[in-house]
Amino acid sequence: MLETTIGQPTLTAIVFFFLFVIATLYITYWAAKRTRTTAEFYAAGRSITGFQNGLALAGDYMSAASFLGIAGLVALKGYDGLIYSVGFLVGWPIVMFLIAEQLRNLGKYTFADVVAYRLKQRQIRTAAATGALITVLLYLIAQMVGAGSLIKLLFGLPYEIAVVIVGALMIAYVLFGGMLATTWVQIIKAVLLLGGATILVFLILIKFGFNYVDLFSTVTDKYGEKMLQPGGLVKNPIDTISLGLALMFGTAGLPHILMRFYTVPDAKEARKSVFYATGFIGYFYILTFTIGFGAAALVGHEIISKIDKGGNMAAPLLAEALGGEIFLGFLAAVAFATILAVVAGLTLAGASAVSHDIYVGVIRRGKADEKQEVRAAKIATLVLGVLAILLGIAFKGQNVAFMVGLAFAIAASANFPALLMSIFWKKFTTQGAICSIYTGLALSVILIILSPTVWVDILKNPEPIFPLKSPAIVSFFAAFLVGIFVSLITREREAEDKFEAEKIRAYIGVGAE
Repeated sequence: MLETTIGQPTLTAIVFFFLFVIATLYITYWAAKRTRTTAEFYAAGRSITGFQNGLALAGDYMSAASFLGIAGLVALKGYDGLIYSVGFLVGWPIVMFLIAEQLRNLGKYTFADVVAYRLKQRQIRTAAATGALITVLLYLIAQMVGAGSLIKLLFGLPYEIAVVIVGALMIAYVLFGGMLATTWVQIIKAVLLLGGATILVFLILIKFGFNYVDLFSTVTDKYGEKMLQPGGLVKNPIDTISLGLALMFGTAGLPHILMRFYTVPDAKEARKSVFYATGFIGYFYILTFTIGFGAAALVGHEIISKIDKGGNMAAPLLAEALGGEIFLGFLAAVAFATILAVVAGLTLAGASAVSHDIYVGVIRRGKADEKQEVRAAKIATLVLGVLAILLGIAFKGQNVAFMVGLAFAIAASANFPALLMSIFWKKFTTQGAICSIYTGLALSVILIILSPTVWVDILKNPEPIFPLKSPAIVSFFAAFLVGIFVSLITREREAEDKFEAEKIRAYIGVGAE
């Protein structure tokens, strides 16, 4: 009989849970007194250092899917679980070398500021905000459903109550504390997650005398050589490339990640923050790899699958096996903190797209004072928060794993090509940008509906219309090609004339806020 306290509320888990909630609500109270202007609400007054922002970026990026999902994938599927680890990580050098400094120098609060810098404001902001909002909502639904299921499994709370708790706390952080509170919640979460994962790996290695050969030998003795060989998860090489493209370029198109570059004082700190984030995230994904194999060796497939078919409880089960109820309680609270930090960042990114891009940029044509903009951002936060709670409850029991993949595919196809071409290509036009964004967006959504992930697994049709699980290999290149073709046939002299001035500001930062 399987002996575990997972699924039952334990005193340790409740204590850690309340400690985290109290600490973060105090931070929100502290931040609320320092959040008055739009720059403070959206960008923490540009007062965050490169190191702090690196930790916050790591906190924003390392979701519960990363921690529990990848550890579970490695535990059940072996080597192929690494595809996600590597894919999530390799996007960071692209962010660092291609867009971090330019984004900080050209933008103000959202990535649409950069795309619209020398193009026609209203049309671009509408298209960019649409891509950003759909990415944020898909990511948010996946996180909320994950939050409900996870808290139900860890604390024994009803799913709906779990979703409401996460939603209420997320609204409180963003509504009252803005980016300053969100940043510090993400920093605390990153420290807790990195610390918890490090302790877990240390406990695994003690069991195997700090010898990875012994760990891998135990896994192969139990499950055969296939656990250390590719092909357990992704069997089609084109699908692997497509998934890699979505994960790699999607990172550079996620609105809640791009928004973080406006919180630092200048471009140098922006680049520094990506450098630190890459180090923290790389270290973390090495840990998930060890945790996954440790769970396979010490807990076993049968027990992991019995608690959760997807393997999401591999890390908590391992924590309980190695550190008892206290360590499990700590890790459960860390998993909860992980979800909260990510949903707070997503909500703020969505609210800024609505208030800054749509309300101020499109509806008010750039003519709104700070009070009106902050009020619009707070209303948008409230609406998005309530919508996230309702959608989280509506999707109860649904397989929403594809939504994170779709969010990355849209970020890679709709957001990244337009952002990159607007910075580096002189002949890029407003019509080219709009067509690129909508092509990437439409193809990502349509192709994933027709793919095996949705058409077969969810809609229960016998054969998929589109054979690949990830649409990025088509939608990503199509967005570039359409953007280039339309720009070449719709020349925009005014945009070309502004390119040299944009280039000087992008590289030197003259005139940057």
